[in-house]
Amino acid sequence: MSQSYRIGLVGKPSVGKSSFFNAATMNDVPEGAYPFTTIDPSVGEAYVRVDCAAPEFDEECTPNVGYCDHGTRFVPTKLVDVAGLIPGAHEGAGLGNQFLSDLNETDVLVHVVDFSGKTDLEGEATEGHDPRDDIAFLEEELDQWYLDVLKKGINRYESGYTTEDDAIEEELAEQMSAFKTNEDEIKLLIRRVDIGFDPEEWDDDDRLELAREIRKETKPMVIAANKMDTPEAQENYEEITTDPAYEHLTIVPCSAHAEKALKSADKAGVLDYRPGDSDFDISGDVSGEQEQGLEQIRDFLSEYGATGVQAALETALFDVLGVTPVFPGGANGLGNERGEVLPDCYLIPPNSTAEDFAYSLHSDIGDGFLHAIDCRSNRQLGKDYEVESRDVIEIITTN
Repeated sequence: MSQSYRIGLVGKPSVGKSSFFNAATMNDVPEGAYPFTTIDPSVGEAYVRVDCAAPEFDEECTPNVGYCDHGTRFVPTKLVDVAGLIPGAHEGAGLGNQFLSDLNETDVLVHVVDFSGKTDLEGEATEGHDPRDDIAFLEEELDQWYLDVLKKGINRYESGYTTEDDAIEEELAEQMSAFKTNEDEIKLLIRRVDIGFDPEEWDDDDRLELAREIRKETKPMVIAANKMDTPEAQENYEEITTDPAYEHLTIVPCSAHAEKALKSADKAGVLDYRPGDSDFDISGDVSGEQEQGLEQIRDFLSEYGATGVQAALETALFDVLGVTPVFPGGANGLGNERGEVLPDCYLIPPNSTAEDFAYSLHSDIGDGFLHAIDCRSNRQLGKDYEVESRDVIEIITTN
């Protein structure tokens, strides 16, 4: 089965995280501006956009899941609104342990940060707070959590629980398996931080640096710079995106409030808006006040290209994780025996081969894999062909 990716939405209370979640999923979760409004990790269905391949074949697609709107496929993905984050979470403060176990279920993080500087580290109202503190704070919380687990692995290794032949990377990979890592990756990261393979030689800084590298590799992150419709946020954004210390981060300007307003108005039939677009058309009756509000949103869209909610999700999946969207073709090109046209769009891991893709459709299809066919060129593809974004591929199998 196609892998269902889970994007984790994190951030301290009152930064607009629930608004972002609601805007992305149009589900209604309580939006109180105080800690612990979201005690259950709300899991919702959000969508990422993929250019549909059907128009290239002069066909109209019939999606099984998600939908297609004027040549743009909206492909479902899971969005997890992770319970409120507060300082000391890794020590179990607040809902700390719950927070960390919910995070573990996710593949990539979107950290919603109030770039206007109007909420402090605890999520209380303030003025002039530096968003950089929030970015550092989440990274440090996660690093400490990883470090705790890493230390357990080192202790096990040093106390001789393991057999003589076990390498340190083997022990750490086992201890940190919840983070979906493996021996080869740990080995690579130990080499990257250049601390050698004898943990007795590692000092506290070495351990923290290794924990941080493992975290960056297994929990990559996008920053959603929220409340960008305020001048304070725009000023902070300008400053932070030109600060070399933040070059390693992907920061997406965002207004969850604007996306939610547009989606609600679209639902009410007041305007036509396709999520992620850079403009909208007012099609119903609006009061003068509403029109003024919508025109402010329009100004924001023309300045930043979109509200940023779709962009943050797509940046997380496609740019940061490198997920590849692919369409399974059928026996007569695009269709299947039921007459459906490109009913599915699968999101598969980066660097997947044609054979990997066959297995993601079904293990039997993978087991019987003979070859694949590129439906655009009718070229035959071998099992090692590396699948590219938006390929339309038919799998020929004995099963």
